[in-house]
Amino acid sequence: MKCNKVQMAARLFLGLIFFVFGLNGFFQFLPMPASIPEAATQFSGALFATGYFFPVLKATEVLCGALLLSGFFAPVALIILAPITIQIFLFHAFLTPGLQNLAMPLAIIILHVIAARGFWSLYAPLFQKRA
Repeated sequence: MKCNKVQMAARLFLGLIFFVFGLNGFFQFLPMPASIPEAATQFSGALFATGYFFPVLKATEVLCGALLLSGFFAPVALIILAPITIQIFLFHAFLTPGLQNLAMPLAIIILHVIAARGFWSLYAPLFQKRA
């Protein structure tokens, strides 16, 4: 299982994104966007109102981001982050329409795929048909 420099850079950058944005969920050190569509505000508000969803999500992002940055258990971290990556894209595609709002989610997907390619030998059996 040999990762090239591009795959390692993608893993590190993806780890940094999830680590920083996960921490931001707890400490709010990054500014909020000036304008958020009403549907996105309502959806986020409903998830926040549960009391558990965002703390669990952000803790998962911090932990998995740290794993990607350290290189320990990176293949598992990528699997755990895959549904989060998909939901980030879908949230922006449906609730914050506009191509400018898809730049970061698309970058995250691309980084995720490039980083995962470095561990394809571990993932390949998951996609084989069993008898």
